[in-house]
Amino acid sequence: MTSLTALLSKWPLVRQIRERKDGTGLEAMSEKTRAMHARTDDAQVARSICPYCGVGCGQLIYHKDGKLISIEGDPESPISQGNLCPKGAASYQLLTHSRRETKMKYRAPRAKNWTEISLDRAMDMVADRIWESRKRTFVKFAAANPSGGGQMDGSNINHTTAICHLGGATLDNEENYLIKKLFTAGLGMVCVSNQARI
Repeated sequence: MTSLTALLSKWPLVRQIRERKDGTGLEAMSEKTRAMHARTDDAQVARSICPYCGVGCGQLIYHKDGKLISIEGDPESPISQGNLCPKGAASYQLLTHSRRETKMKYRAPRAKNWTEISLDRAMDMVADRIWESRKRTFVKFAAANPSGGGQMDGSNINHTTAICHLGGATLDNEENYLIKKLFTAGLGMVCVSNQARI
């Protein structure tokens, strides 16, 4: 009889009746449920910003032993207050999906296959193409006087419309300032925009 009483006392319903509880607290949990814990309990957390759009929702990045464990909304974010849209909530899959590309790939003109190249080579190729496009399309002086007569008015233009820059949503004001300076004053771009504006 004692073993039956001990067995019955383990049942959550019996505990709720005996302790006169409503079944919403610890009395409703089994031993197995009490032993469970969240996968983020012993993980380290870092604050970040969702990379998808210009809203800038706060994210909590949980990691342990160099491995990503979870990404959740940051309740302390004044922008999103812990909420994430479906894209932001899928950030974990963006980083951990088995088919995510992690190497630089290049497909030469008219080639059928992609080849793997180093990051340094890819960056050099991008820089070379930007500089070549700038040299080929750079306009130094105004072509004609807008008032008529077809004469060169000699005013400086110093720009190219062949290249542009589209900034990302997670860039801060300082980064955007430096990008604007580099691409307008340094390269002569007139097409500089940001994903947050689009």
